[in-house]
Formats: sequence, structure tokens, C-alpha cells
Amino acid sequence: MALLAILTLALLTYIALTLSLYALSYLTSPTSSSASTASRISAYYARLLASWFCLILCAAYGTVASAILRVVEACGVKDAAGLSQWTVARAFKFTMWAATGVTFVVQGEEELRRRPAIFVGNHQTELDVLMLGCVFPPYTSVTAKSSLKYVPILGWFMALSKTVFIDRKNRQTALAAFDSAVHTMHTAKQSVYIFPEGTRSYYTVPDLLPFKKGAFHLAVQAQVPIIPIVVANYSEVLDSRRKVFRAGKIPVKVLPAIETKGLTAADVDRLMTETREKMLEELVRLTELARGQKVAPPADKAKRLDGEARSSGVDVKGVQAVGAA
Repeated sequence: MALLAILTLALLTYIALTLSLYALSYLTSPTSSSASTASRISAYYARLLASWFCLILCAAYGTVASAILRVVEACGVKDAAGLSQWTVARAFKFTMWAATGVTFVVQGEEELRRRPAIFVGNHQTELDVLMLGCVFPPYTSVTAKSSLKYVPILGWFMALSKTVFIDRKNRQTALAAFDSAVHTMHTAKQSVYIFPEGTRSYYTVPDLLPFKKGAFHLAVQAQVPIIPIVVANYSEVLDSRRKVFRAGKIPVKVLPAIETKGLTAADVDRLMTETREKMLEELVRLTELARGQKVAPPADKAKRLDGEARSSGVDVKGVQAVGAA
């Protein structure tokens, strides 16, 4: 009982603090620069706390939902567990919209019905978790570094919901994870979502980091289409360095699928370059649409990877070896 009382008090304190910061952000009069700064920072931390609350709440729900769907699948309902991440994604979408006023508006959703496929998207900030909540189609899993499976609640949910865990320090287990992903794609028609930049860019302009090759090797190995998903640069909604976190609707465009039937490992560089160029062009267009003004295009539209490329800890040679096996 004492533990329950402590947890209840902590939860109520957390909610009270979040609401107080929201109130402060609205009540502070923006008549001076200092007051405007106080309002902006209060809104930033209010939405940050609200986001963490929504994430933990939905991860807890996801752990229970994933366990139930695993049991349902074991009882004979084919591929029921493949819906785990989709159900939690939608829960996160609606709780975040209610708690923060932020959402992503998706265009081209008809392409999301194709399965299996490799979905690739640009990676800007931690808010991309919400983007997945708004975009994520049924029967899709994410890739994640293996250390996340040990995070309480979030890791439990991910482990139960067919996440493809990659051990970046162990090439053999990383390759085995990719091999397992190919098998699941073929047997359960389960798609995979990958961020080919490999890390968050935190860009304030519409640009992309160099792509890693792992997603494209995986698509060629599985002979499934690449479906690019482009999110407008949303630094005017979230910019942690400037302590900005505003409500807003962020546009997302799902581009037509790029087929990989008949391609081999020798085609991966061309496939990666083609995908990146299409995404970069759409990224500039979407950002201009969102901001209502022209933006300067990236200085190097045809930027390519130099040297050995890595994606989620799997080097190019290793993935080629899997593809040849």
C-alpha cells in the first residue's frame, strides 16, 4: 500500500507540474522579450513532460497488448502479433495529439497498404516516434539497437512486438537479425521501417544525412520494394537547442514504391542514391509547403557515402555475404 501511495503521489505531482507549466506558458504576457522567453521555455518543458508521460503510458499499454496478441496468435489467429506495434502507434498518435497538440498529416497512404516492404524515412529528432505513431501501417516492425530491449516497459513492449533488434557491436548477431527479418517478411508478410540516415540529424533546414546501405541491402536480399516516407523539416515545431516545442500539424508524404525485383547487391549503390535524391527533392517541397515560403536547397543534392557504410552495425561486406548465402 505504501508503494502504491508513493507512485500515486509521484504521478499526481508529475501531472500537476506539467499542467502548471502549460498554464505558465499561456498566462505569461509576451509584452517583453524576457516574458516571451519564459512562455516559450514553459511550453517546451510542458510538452516535453507530456510527451514522456504519453510514451510511458503507451509503452505500458503496448506491453499488455503485445502479450495478449501473442497468446491470440498461439491460439491459431495467424499473424495477430504483427499488429502489436500498429495498435500502440495509433494509441500514441491520439494521446500525443490530446496532450501536446502535435500531429503528422499523411499524404499518399495508399502506398502503405503494400506488404511486405521496406519503409525508409528521414530522421530528425525524438519526435519521429510520434511520426511513426501517425504513419505506421499494420504488420510492420521497427529496427532498434539491442540495448533498448533492457529498458523497463519500453523494452518489454518492443521485445513482444516483433522489433528487429540489432547488436551494433556484434556483426554475427546483427547479420542473423537481418536474416531473420527476411524470413519474417516472406512467411508473415511483415514489413520493416528503417531510418537510413542511421541517427537523428537535428537539422533546421530541409536536408538529409548521408544514407547507410543496410536498408537497401535488406530490400534487395528480400526482393521487396523500398517505400520512401518524407517528413517536412519541423524545426519550427520542435527545436531542443532553442527550447522550442509548439503545437502544430506536420506534413508527411509517402512516395511511390521503388521496386527491387531482379536487383542484386551490385545495384545497391544506385538504389540508395535514387531513393535519397527523390526523398531530398520531396523534403524541400514539403518544407516550403509547411512554412509557406521558399527555402534554400541543400548545397549538395547528390551527396554520396564514402568509404565503408554501416547501418545498425551491419557493414556492407557482411550484408553482401548474407545476400549471397
